[in-house]
Amino acid sequence: MSISRVFENLKATGEGALIGYVTAGDPTPGQTPLIAEALINGGVDILELGLPFSDPIADGPTIQAASVRALKAGTTPNKVLELARAVKRTHDVPVVIMTYFNPVFRMGLDRFCSSAKECSVDGLIIPDLPVEEAADYRKKAKSKGIDTIFLAAPSTSIKRLDRIVSCTSGFLYLVSHFGVTGERGTIEGSTIQLIKRVHPYTKGRVPLAVGFGVSKPEHARSIIEAGAEGVVVGSVFVNMIQKNAGKTNTLFTDLCELAHRFKNALS
Repeated sequence: MSISRVFENLKATGEGALIGYVTAGDPTPGQTPLIAEALINGGVDILELGLPFSDPIADGPTIQAASVRALKAGTTPNKVLELARAVKRTHDVPVVIMTYFNPVFRMGLDRFCSSAKECSVDGLIIPDLPVEEAADYRKKAKSKGIDTIFLAAPSTSIKRLDRIVSCTSGFLYLVSHFGVTGERGTIEGSTIQLIKRVHPYTKGRVPLAVGFGVSKPEHARSIIEAGAEGVVVGSVFVNMIQKNAGKTNTLFTDLCELAHRFKNALS
């Protein structure tokens, strides 16, 4: 199922999309498909797999540590793509790869996009590739039927936002606050105002999904009520994986239950 079809189906039932992030290969590549299955069974509508990288500039300590664990476990870009293929073999859920541009550049843009297509990847997020420098990437991804998901930040001007929206497919990833990823105790009023400022520019053009700091079901509900069509939840899942290292049965059950609580908040 395509990313756009997921949003269309959820809109018809009055639900928000739950986009669940985990770092591929954390704690080991072999466990990633099982972690993905637990999240999907819990209600995740779109799975985001982070490609571990040594210098994840947009990520806070939680995901940085997950990247270190995944790299130590031998996770490579090719393995991440194969993990995406493994998930898609058994689940009709869109899989998005979040990566920094360095691994794409080193593999080669054409080879990376071709491999992603072969592994049934539905979309790509590259936080450190600005839209102004992404023409070749967009062209290559589009030729492979892969969505290019760009990010907008609280500091993004309206003029630049309009350009980003015009180049985005799948959904627009709105960063809810300044700084890096990580769990937060509350959703700030500024985040709600940001959603209300951005949504008129995405409405009817591309779904709006909000991430960074969404760590409680009530956060997710507030974001959907403010006008967003989706919520990205990551650090809280990654933290659970770290805390349950070596307790696989508990881990899969707890991940499924946590995803279920988030999904219920979006219904």
